[in-house]
Amino acid sequence: MEPYSSGNGLVFDDRVSWALSYLNMAGLVDKPKRGVYAINADGLKALLAPESFLENITDRIASREAPKKQVADTTEQKLTLDANSTQHTPQEKLYSSFENIRKSVYKEILNTILAKSPTAFERLVVQLLQRMGYGGEVQGSGFVTSAGNDGGIDGIIKEDVLGLGRIHIQAKRYDLGNSVGRPEIQRFVGALAVAQSNKGVFITTSYYSDGARQYAANLNGATSLVLIDGKELAEYIYKFGLGMQVEQTIEIKRLDAEFWDEMPDA
Repeated sequence: MEPYSSGNGLVFDDRVSWALSYLNMAGLVDKPKRGVYAINADGLKALLAPESFLENITDRIASREAPKKQVADTTEQKLTLDANSTQHTPQEKLYSSFENIRKSVYKEILNTILAKSPTAFERLVVQLLQRMGYGGEVQGSGFVTSAGNDGGIDGIIKEDVLGLGRIHIQAKRYDLGNSVGRPEIQRFVGALAVAQSNKGVFITTSYYSDGARQYAANLNGATSLVLIDGKELAEYIYKFGLGMQVEQTIEIKRLDAEFWDEMPDA
């Protein structure tokens, strides 16, 4: 079954839960106790006329919803769901909105990077890899190479105190619509060979052509090469909080089943 992208439960389970809630709102099923639904006489009648089922349930829900201009005084009115929630569950809408917010922030991250200097971008990707855990506790584990004399290597991460293990980085700050092709990846692999390195990370603000990805995937086992495109770069910056701050935290709670199950039923 398909899970939500956030990892918070399954889409199917959520839709079944909300479907039962709407059937209860429409008066087609009863809820004798928490977590239990039972079809009633009206529900059975609706099953006998499936062609009018959707119209029936929509009319019933609409009749129970308070008019938009009416003051919500009763508990039922205060807890009435928005009418447009019949297409997607509130949880699906929340996740969809969250995804859209993240995507807008990702684009803002990349546009901000494009407004900075190439050297600033090189420092940024070194900081990002360090934030992701590469270099560990090694002091001064990451550094940017000298401009104009880098031999095709923009940054280096030392994986141990003696610097015996190293990750070499190439950073390309391209417009979002420009692709990185196979020749550029081949040149970076050549630079890794000159540096006697078998670990490389190529990071760009744009994207890779199919040929570039195929070439990287078909390298022999002696060289490990990771390609990070613009979207992945923004995702990592967002996930590891590099230059980011939390704007708002939304807390969603659910019933504690053990707490309520300990109470005797009516």
